[in-house]
Amino acid sequence: MAACSPKGTDRATVAPVAERAAGVIVRDADFTADFANLRFVRATVFIAEQNVPVDLEFDDRDPLCRHVLALEGTAPVGTGRLDVEYGGKVGRVAVIASRRRGGVGTAVMERLHEIARAHRLPMLWCHAQLTAAPFYERLGYRATGAVFDEAGIDHVRMECGLR
Repeated sequence: MAACSPKGTDRATVAPVAERAAGVIVRDADFTADFANLRFVRATVFIAEQNVPVDLEFDDRDPLCRHVLALEGTAPVGTGRLDVEYGGKVGRVAVIASRRRGGVGTAVMERLHEIARAHRLPMLWCHAQLTAAPFYERLGYRATGAVFDEAGIDHVRMECGLR
């Protein structure tokens, strides 16, 4: 199993990611206290852009997960969650369109990986949208199953071992 980390994680490759995400901080989020910001990002990306039904986007696992929030100043620009109790499932990773391909998603994932390591999880997994699989591959994830439909979107299960 591949180890989770950006490919080629020497200083030369990590620094440009940090520079591209300049002005954005990623912090742990409280699902209740930060719900408006989490909802804004997820509703914008998944419900408005991708037509995911509201009842599928917000589920009964949300209050049980560890959430992170990416902020540019006070504006929410990205989010993701880690379901520690569900075997390290990463999910609901979303970045506002204007901030994509700028290191925000990588910064969100790096924080989720840190949380997973603190919980001593040996691996992480996700149901990645097929269009996002290359993003996860760059972080060390590998597809482990066939393509399947989730919320009307093609997905693939991906896994990554933690170091």
